[in-house]
Amino acid sequence: MLVVGLDHVQVAAPARPGVEDEARAFYRELLGLREIEKPSVLKAKGGLWFSLGQGELHVGLEEQFQPACKAHPALLVSNLAAVRERLAEASVQIAEAEAISGANRCYVYDPFGNRIELIERI
Repeated sequence: MLVVGLDHVQVAAPARPGVEDEARAFYRELLGLREIEKPSVLKAKGGLWFSLGQGELHVGLEEQFQPACKAHPALLVSNLAAVRERLAEASVQIAEAEAISGANRCYVYDPFGNRIELIERI
């Protein structure tokens, strides 16, 4: 097999002042992801990286930003009900996802309008 796993996924955010603080508030503070340092050669481009355990989630800045409304990362969570409650208290938009066998899931939207799936395997 040539592909052996997923290294990272990237979501986009608008290239404007304060956007990195908004990303930290959502991904680090609400979802609990650990921010990791970008390689020095990439720091000038802005954006943030977060650890997902085995992989990473990158937030990249785009001048001509359009949120991803269909394409999305799916983040594995251990207690979906608690995560949903935390996000609802923060007024994060939550949308129901179609039921699939072996999982509870929903969609949420980051501060930039990107769709993020939250999935708990059962």
